[in-house]
Amino acid sequence: MKITKQQVLDNLDTVKEYISEAENKKEEKTIGIAIKNRFTGEIIFESEAKTYQDANLSGANLSGANLRDTDLCGANLRGADLRGAELHNAKFYGKGGNKVIMKKDLEGFLEALGFKLE
Repeated sequence: MKITKQQVLDNLDTVKEYISEAENKKEEKTIGIAIKNRFTGEIIFESEAKTYQDANLSGANLSGANLRDTDLCGANLRGADLRGAELHNAKFYGKGGNKVIMKKDLEGFLEALGFKLE
């Protein structure tokens, strides 16, 4: 399709208005989070939150999740099941504080981080 110079000039105001509307329209993109099972690839957790810190992971069943290289700093993982999760290079730097881990939970905690007690 070929347009003439006159057609462009005739529609110039419409084009300017269109461009102005497009520039003024600011849409917030939802990145969304999908956590997949490391063995099956099945999505086991989804959220429209922009970061893991914004997603509510408390109590989430993340057993077998692929969290490799994930930045979980400040994420609420209270009660989340991380058994068998891939946590290689995952970041867990917490906010600090006085949280106490019970001795009976230590083995499971270390296992979730990829350690085994001997």
